[in-house]
Amino acid sequence: MHPFPLEPDRAAMTAMGRLVLDRVVDRTDQLAARPATSPLAPQAEAELVDSFLAPPPARGADLKALLARLDEAADCALETAGPGHLAYIPGSGLYTAALAEFYNRAVNRYGGLASVAPAFAALEESVIRWMARDVCGLPKGSGGLLTSGGSMATFSATVAARHDRLGEDLTGGTVYTTAFAHHSVAKAARLAGIRAAHIRTVPHTPDLRMDAQAAAAMIRADRDAGLRPFLLVATAGTTDTGTVDPLPQLADLACREDVWFHIDAAYGGFFRLTARGADRLAGIELADSVTLDPHKTLFMPFGTGALVVRDLAALHAAHDGTGSYLQDMGAGSVPDSGHLGPELTHEIRGLRAWLPLHLHGVDAFREALDEKLDLAEHVHGTLSGVAGLEVPQRPDLSTVIFRIRPADDSQVAAEQADEASRRLLERINGHQRIVLSSTVVDGRYTLRVCVVSHRTHHDRITEALKIITAEAEHHTTA
Repeated sequence: MHPFPLEPDRAAMTAMGRLVLDRVVDRTDQLAARPATSPLAPQAEAELVDSFLAPPPARGADLKALLARLDEAADCALETAGPGHLAYIPGSGLYTAALAEFYNRAVNRYGGLASVAPAFAALEESVIRWMARDVCGLPKGSGGLLTSGGSMATFSATVAARHDRLGEDLTGGTVYTTAFAHHSVAKAARLAGIRAAHIRTVPHTPDLRMDAQAAAAMIRADRDAGLRPFLLVATAGTTDTGTVDPLPQLADLACREDVWFHIDAAYGGFFRLTARGADRLAGIELADSVTLDPHKTLFMPFGTGALVVRDLAALHAAHDGTGSYLQDMGAGSVPDSGHLGPELTHEIRGLRAWLPLHLHGVDAFREALDEKLDLAEHVHGTLSGVAGLEVPQRPDLSTVIFRIRPADDSQVAAEQADEASRRLLERINGHQRIVLSSTVVDGRYTLRVCVVSHRTHHDRITEALKIITAEAEHHTTA
């Protein structure tokens, strides 16, 4: 027995590492065959959850037995890493990013101040610059920081906008977004000290995009009423439908009205790597700030978000701070991420993106995203041909929405169709080969197919369409 159990020797580290690696490889290799939803009955799930609420023991246990328990916990979940996960906006997680994280967590370098680990800080800065300039098209001098996710990125952007446009007096500060904006937008505004009554919901057009004329009228009316409009938030790929707001028009509006223009491109941003995405997402390069989620369309592990900004000085001014205990820290050659957001202590987040990008090359990601756009077009075309289904719009990105078609134009028929759509979702997900999710679009219960996982290919989409079509036809004949 090693005299210091928290410091295993080389042989013990190798043996433990092999146990973990073998399990990870086995699980990853079997993802295509795994159920898309938890196979546990409710009672079994409740018992398992209860067992994990127990406190740790005084004496340690066997690693192999503990890993077996972790496998049980991993099985009690949506299989978000698998090819059948077509719900929400999947985050499939690259194996090579997991390897990067294993290395990263073992060397355990500090990420808040560049001078502590300057080369790693430069590595992380290279990832941010690539996202800001190559992906989003922001000019030289732009930058940002990696975050724990899109919510923290949007919060930091809101704080920067508030500081830049309102200063210390928040009175009358007003934000503009739409009903289809991610709920983190309103939450960020509230956390930043903006009154809920001053978070405006701009009407949307029939094709579910922010109405730029309505936004202009609201901003003018609020300014005339003595309020202080300071932030306009557009979405480049809504969570509900994948729809892209009219970014160039909204950028023009923001410029005319002198409000900060933020784009939530957490879902859609990386589609700009493709020719179609660059065309559909034109206008991102005009933003003051952009939220990105590499754990979505860059296939990184959950917990990988990013904020990029046109003017790094504005981000720094809103988040800078220091303490006497930091007096020994010298200035690094790249920005300190701890002075660009609310977090000071955090890991080097860039490695989980840097290694896959350098190992596979950007073209591999571009081709994978093009495949997702192709698959979404295929889903849309196929479901549009199913008589009992209503497919309201062509996808901008990789999300397709559909629902049961009402028997007529009456409210009663719409309510009956909504209930039938709920039952349809249950039957589809009951196959456990795929999992879809739902939303509400203009008052109607609507199903979503979101093709994002790097492991989802034509074979699984073909199977998904057979399941959806068969269950929809079952409804029409029932």
